[in-house]
Amino acid sequence: MDQDIVDRVKNDPNYQKLKRIRSRFGWTLTWAMMIVYYGFTLLVAFNKEFMGTPIGNSVITWGIPLGLFVILFTVLITGIYVRRANREYDELSDAIRAKVGA
Repeated sequence: MDQDIVDRVKNDPNYQKLKRIRSRFGWTLTWAMMIVYYGFTLLVAFNKEFMGTPIGNSVITWGIPLGLFVILFTVLITGIYVRRANREYDELSDAIRAKVGA
């Protein structure tokens, strides 16, 4: 890639904004996922009695819905990221491309 184009992209204010907001949002979602995943893992490791406790009079234990929650939470935050990327990040990327002319 031509170094002049790289320099123009790096100096573009839209690129700086894109880097900043994408990084901040990515780390926010990463920490949310880590809290949910490691929270579940710590419950399994240190509170087996709770995870094995049946819900009401059923045979389903608390571990099953909590495990499903971890899976659904992962799908949810992935969808949130994709939606934001398609709306906000793609607009900024198009603006950068149009201004730089690459």
